Amino acid sequence: MTTLTMAKALNEGMRKAMEEDPKVLIMGEDVGKLGGVFRVTDGLQKDFGEQRVIDTPLAESGIIGTAIGLALRGYRPVCEIQFDGFVFPAADQIITQLAKMPLRSLGKLKLPVVVRIPCGGGIGAVEHHSESPETYFTHTAGLRVMTCSNPADAYTMLRQAIRCDDPVIFFEPKRRYWDKAEVDVESADWPPFDQARVVRPGTDVTLLAYGPMVKTCLEAAKAAEEDGRSLEVVDLRSLNPLDVPRIVESVRRTGRCVVVHEAPVFTGFGAEIAARVTEECFYHLESPVLRVGGPSTPYPPSRLEDHYLPDLDRVLHAVDRAFAF
Repeated sequence: MTTLTMAKALNEGMRKAMEEDPKVLIMGEDVGKLGGVFRVTDGLQKDFGEQRVIDTPLAESGIIGTAIGLALRGYRPVCEIQFDGFVFPAADQIITQLAKMPLRSLGKLKLPVVVRIPCGGGIGAVEHHSESPETYFTHTAGLRVMTCSNPADAYTMLRQAIRCDDPVIFFEPKRRYWDKAEVDVESADWPPFDQARVVRPGTDVTLLAYGPMVKTCLEAAKAAEEDGRSLEVVDLRSLNPLDVPRIVESVRRTGRCVVVHEAPVFTGFGAEIAARVTEECFYHLESPVLRVGGPSTPYPPSRLEDHYLPDLDRVLHAVDRAFAF
């Protein structure tokens, strides 16, 4: 076991993948000499060369379009979108080509492309640098959508994403890049990367979260324990496909459910989860499924982001509401 930050765990995951498979390529803006703006790809170009770690022009559509062509020729490109808000110029290539081509060819063509996207707020960034665009891609059939919440998952899930023959949108919560934890970089005994995980057992309320909000929900569960409430925290990990059986099993035990994400509540991913939970657990619910997320406004200037982002108090307020029914 090695203690790594999430950023370093991602770096190690790409390094191991490149050592194992010469067809794995890294490409994106400033990923080479600079090592990425968050230094996630630091040292990879030095060790593997400019032919495998490619500094691209500032052209997200071109990055994904080139990756599609490389994948058709047998490569496994790992693309970095420098910031979440920069992915939209690439949306045409992702939605109309990357997601559709395997089905268009009746499965004859494989597109093992990973699109890494640093996501979410909490770092005091300017406009277009703190978005949560996951629902644009979970709504697009043909894409796997994953997100890690801790260094261990960052390492294992990225390794699995790179090995996967399907296109993968891989969200990385940028404000958790500096969180540290123990990571087993030698073992290949990994849990399925499309499976949710109970990260804290509980009996009274299920908190469903992913990415940056998992840590917030764990903090809320610890605080609620002082009031005699037992909150179960489930890290979804995979947003598409969604591990509905694991979610349903938890909610049927606790009888209450709160869904937490950074993105706006209105038509956010929590709406899909709430609908599925209501359909599958209706006769087990003690209260409606509640959602905690951002307001339906553009992401605010950095001085106001603490008011925008869900925090421990807002999660606990939703728990109070769940017990009030």
